[in-house]
Amino acid sequence: MKLYYVYILKCSDEIYYVGFRSNLEQRVMQHNIGTDSDSYTFKRRPVELFWYQDFVEPYQAIYFEKKIKKWSKAKKEALINDNFDLLPLLSECKNETHFKNKALDSARPDK
Repeated sequence: MKLYYVYILKCSDEIYYVGFRSNLEQRVMQHNIGTDSDSYTFKRRPVELFWYQDFVEPYQAIYFEKKIKKWSKAKKEALINDNFDLLPLLSECKNETHFKNKALDSARPDK
């Protein structure tokens, strides 16, 4: 059975890189050797494998990779550290204009 991997590398500049590959060990080695000068990690070497998850279906792996690429650094760190309880909390909108963050003010007239 072939496995597919979604992985998180920590780059030398403390940035997390998320990738997908069927041969994880080879791919991490390629990142560190710098086989592709156009690669995001090329100027951020060395990189270190911090987390990975295996998948049987490539479509599931690709979906998950695209999902966590958009996550904040804090959310990726929660995943790396197995702090799954933090993930929903870190997903909440923190903007002042978000309805959860607006205080109810009874003295304010309705619009």
